[in-house]
Amino acid sequence: MNSSLHAETIRIVSRRLLPFLMVCYLVAYVDRANISVAALQMNADLGLSARMYGLGAGLFYVTYILFEVPSNIILARVGARRWIARIMVTWGLVACGMAFVQSAGQLYTMRLLLGAAEAGFTPGVIYYLSQWFPSSDRARAMSFFYIAAALASVVGLPLSGALLHMDGALGYAGWRWLYFVEGLPAVLLGVAVLRYLPDRVSEAKWLSSLQAAWLQRAIADESARAPVHHGGGWRSAFVDRRVWLLSLFWLLQAFGTIGVTLFLPQILKGLSGEPNFVVSLLSALPFLLAAGFMYLNGRHSDASRERRLHLGLPLLTAGVLLIASVATGNAVATYAFLALAVGLNWAVTPVFWAVTTEYLAGGAAAAGAIALINAVANLAGVGLPPLLGLIRDHTGSYALGLQGIGVVLVAGGLLGLSLARPADGAPPKR
Repeated sequence: MNSSLHAETIRIVSRRLLPFLMVCYLVAYVDRANISVAALQMNADLGLSARMYGLGAGLFYVTYILFEVPSNIILARVGARRWIARIMVTWGLVACGMAFVQSAGQLYTMRLLLGAAEAGFTPGVIYYLSQWFPSSDRARAMSFFYIAAALASVVGLPLSGALLHMDGALGYAGWRWLYFVEGLPAVLLGVAVLRYLPDRVSEAKWLSSLQAAWLQRAIADESARAPVHHGGGWRSAFVDRRVWLLSLFWLLQAFGTIGVTLFLPQILKGLSGEPNFVVSLLSALPFLLAAGFMYLNGRHSDASRERRLHLGLPLLTAGVLLIASVATGNAVATYAFLALAVGLNWAVTPVFWAVTTEYLAGGAAAAGAIALINAVANLAGVGLPPLLGLIRDHTGSYALGLQGIGVVLVAGGLLGLSLARPADGAPPKR
């Protein structure tokens, strides 16, 4: 393999695709998770208990799951450019519409609509990236994409906290401004997708013919060796045992990313008693750690061609730290353990998707499998937020819920250690 051609091609693809997709995902995650900061004002205005808030937060995932697989299958057929644009424009409009809810019922309806609108975006981009990056570079590419989700919390939580201070401007509550202002960028970026994203390598005018030919050949060769291949169609993913094991791992991991993320501002509010803006800053720091951990874990996994330890150990450690955060009686230690647990929980993300896409070829089978795995994981979003809210209402704290999540993450880490082979069947790096 021509290493200089490889390196230059990946450098150009990374520069042209990753920053733009990172911005898109940052906006997606802000619009999905900003309810956690809005709740600091919204719950009182709408008369929501912790259980009712948890239900509203979780309903997003009901329609998100239902439409995930169909959305990704359509994307594989019509092309990423048009379908991702459609997703972003519709979710942006719904996100803006969240500013006008007047009751718990309306909040529930809008969260259902937001889930339906955004369904397919994350697995769609994961599938898209798998068609542009060979396995030797895939964990690093995935780490950059998911760093955007972590940065969404680093940037979005303080921004959301600042927007709460617009309370009373033009007669509207701060949480309403939060939803409206943070929904608009998705609409604008959705329009930009139509002009910026090529559907396939052959349409990338910024690659030379030699670079495009090498990249197409590299992706095609890996797809031909993948256990789940083009010929089986999307239904083949649903009868594959390893796809379901991957789905189970991603579900267990999601207990941390969904459960802790949606409640972190409220957990830290009770822990610190600080004003809302300070709480939003405290909530952002763990995700800054997550961004660094994802990059380092993905990069080292690609460089060493080792997947198993990079997949299992971070999640196992995150679970232990989460349990420890409840056991300590010191507020500073509790916060430190929480921050490290969040960072390590996210660290497995790029390695997981590298393992997954190395197992799948392109086409409908890969699109269906990726969407299925992501949909199964989001089952945690349906049941976990209402359960955590119920625990908070009955016990007065989130301690029991955090302990339960910690145990689940430990189980996920153990599964990860057995799920991936040392190099996951990938060729050695040259």
